[in-house]
Amino acid sequence: MRVICAGHANWDVTLHVGHLPTADSEARIHERHSGGGGSAANTAVALAQLGVSTGIIASVGTDANGRAARSELQESGVDTTELQVVEGQTAVKYLVVAPAGEAFVLGTDGVNEAVDPGAVPESYIGSGDHLHLTGQDPETAGTLAEIATDTGVSVSFDPGRRCTGRSYDRTLELADIVFLNRRESEMIDIPEECVVVRKHGEGGADAHTPDGTYHHSGYDVDAVDTTGAGDAFAAGFIHTHLSKPDSGYHRALTVGNACGAIAARSSGTRPDLSWDTIGSIRDSDAESTETTRSDSRPER
Repeated sequence: MRVICAGHANWDVTLHVGHLPTADSEARIHERHSGGGGSAANTAVALAQLGVSTGIIASVGTDANGRAARSELQESGVDTTELQVVEGQTAVKYLVVAPAGEAFVLGTDGVNEAVDPGAVPESYIGSGDHLHLTGQDPETAGTLAEIATDTGVSVSFDPGRRCTGRSYDRTLELADIVFLNRRESEMIDIPEECVVVRKHGEGGADAHTPDGTYHHSGYDVDAVDTTGAGDAFAAGFIHTHLSKPDSGYHRALTVGNACGAIAARSSGTRPDLSWDTIGSIRDSDAESTETTRSDSRPER
């Protein structure tokens, strides 16, 4: 199995604070660390940890942060052949995280949306079994989705927090699976044929399909840092859905929620995922979780 991820590759600076500050207040930083980030890069690394052959289509700058981000991806086993290096500064995201895991993000734009889709060989996308698109320039996302569809590669899309004020109509028309949180669900209209996976954080996740709705109640963990949990969820779901298509959506939701829980209880956007850890999460909370199915497909 091979999955190509396309979207942002950033440099993240995570600041753990005693509380999220309000206007005219101050919060003390208890811990600071930095490393590669960006939804596409995070998902690619998570998939690589799960044993998937993974490549990335993204852009970084010619600065030290860009070199470090590229190096981390390579060390994680991600193919960076189509990680474009563009003159300028790599986007930096400052993640401010409170003790219960809630967070807000400050960012510089940098060059993380400078991908030239025309420079990406169709054969590179065609070499994959699946293309996972994350929030990025809408025109770039639509072009990559078209290439994937034309070459017979399935497509998933996770628009993320940057969907405000942007139109991803073409990408949504071509996507086989769309990942959304509650806020994004209220902002985006999804075509009826598409499978919609709604993430509810500690409330688990749903898969809304033409054949019915599946729900997994999630896992009870003490959240430390929820940033990156959605990317880990997507990696677990995609891996399981592609590798075990006959197992239905129950298993994909179960593994996705386990990966998201591991990320939420870990500091940083790239948790240490392994099948042993996923198994331990599932076993430790087996009695309190459930997966259900209903035949009705809710209004969207």
